[in-house]
Amino acid sequence: MTPERTPDGRYVVVDGRRWRTADPALPDDVRARLLHHLGVARSAVRTSRGDDDAVAAARARVQLAKTGLGERGPAWWEQGDDARRERWESALRELGG
Repeated sequence: MTPERTPDGRYVVVDGRRWRTADPALPDDVRARLLHHLGVARSAVRTSRGDDDAVAAARARVQLAKTGLGERGPAWWEQGDDARRERWESALRELGG
């Protein structure tokens, strides 16, 4: 089932709440790498319970991956092409590829 999107395509709507979509300009390989990092980081958040430092590090990686995807941070539709590319390249560098 595909979630509802706002008419401008910038958000999906789930249970009446809007969530920012990923930047549509992301190359497929970049999107796949960022989603991989996001999945690994989310898993680490779940498995690191009880270790506050590990949970904080995993949450920081989730934030970084979501920022790289364009789901957090400056709105991708307000950025020029160079700024968008720098956003995802910077996130990948910090995430280790």
